[in-house]
Amino acid sequence: MSQNNLQAIAKDNMLRVSPTKLSLVANSIINKSVSNAINQLKFSDKRISRNVLKVLNAAIANAENNKQLDIDKLFIKEAYVGKSLRMKRWRPRAKGRAGSIIKPFSKITIVVEERLKKQKDVK
Repeated sequence: MSQNNLQAIAKDNMLRVSPTKLSLVANSIINKSVSNAINQLKFSDKRISRNVLKVLNAAIANAENNKQLDIDKLFIKEAYVGKSLRMKRWRPRAKGRAGSIIKPFSKITIVVEERLKKQKDVK
């Protein structure tokens, strides 16, 4: 089998959080088994971890249904984050001025891979 057949991808392009905050959560699950990553995201205090969990579950479903991969052997190969659009808002300030508020959006892509031999999880 080629390497690409053992991978499945899921994306979300409109997450309402800054890329910096999202990358903290995404980097914490790289190179972990899927079950460990799900537990870590379920019990995380970060608000955005619920959305990352949804994307991870979509990647697992893609692996199972589209590529016929074994869920027990899945690991997270890559999880990368990018910038999306920025909402611009204005807030009134002193002396008739206006201060800008920028509300960023982010993209996340999760790639899961079936590993034939078990590798140790990186902590």
